[in-house]
Amino acid sequence: MIHVLYLHGFLSSPKSVKAQQTLAWCEKHRPDITLHIPQLSNYPSQVGQQLTDYIQAHPQLTETGLRAIGSSMGGYLSTWLVEQYGGKAVLINPAVKPFELLLKYVGEHVNPYTGEPFKIVQDDMAVLKAMDSESLAAPESYRVLLQTGDETLDYRQAEEKYADSDLIIEQGGDHSFTGFEKHLPAIFRFLD
Repeated sequence: MIHVLYLHGFLSSPKSVKAQQTLAWCEKHRPDITLHIPQLSNYPSQVGQQLTDYIQAHPQLTETGLRAIGSSMGGYLSTWLVEQYGGKAVLINPAVKPFELLLKYVGEHVNPYTGEPFKIVQDDMAVLKAMDSESLAAPESYRVLLQTGDETLDYRQAEEKYADSDLIIEQGGDHSFTGFEKHLPAIFRFLD
């Protein structure tokens, strides 16, 4: 059995479209894969410890090298984990500098999927910055899917950071990554 960790983005959940598409694809085409899709904390200051605890509780995730799929903030977190544990990750429109991006989100929010109210505070930025991997130990460990029409993140930041990785840049699209499901066979070939 192969274990793969799927990490959703900020203000998202395991019920997101991409997470559910990935789960449905695995159930149909790869019954040998167990897909782990934890509900990530809305609080940036808690998510690092939450992921460390999750991996300790599910040691099978790292037995043969971590395999992760991360969307947006989940891409940032997947990079942080691969740099710590080794393994491979596929990143979809990954956040590269969430500690800059989330500055405009300081304040109160409600997760649209879970209904949970939460607050982003200035101190969260230092926690996120501390998780940053300024250089990649093994750039070939990443496959990065970017769309130039991403309205939330500047795809060029990821293009620069992951320049030596397996980069796929599609013109147009949006932050949700239009046509994501057609990439699933290649995503799992990369992770195998």
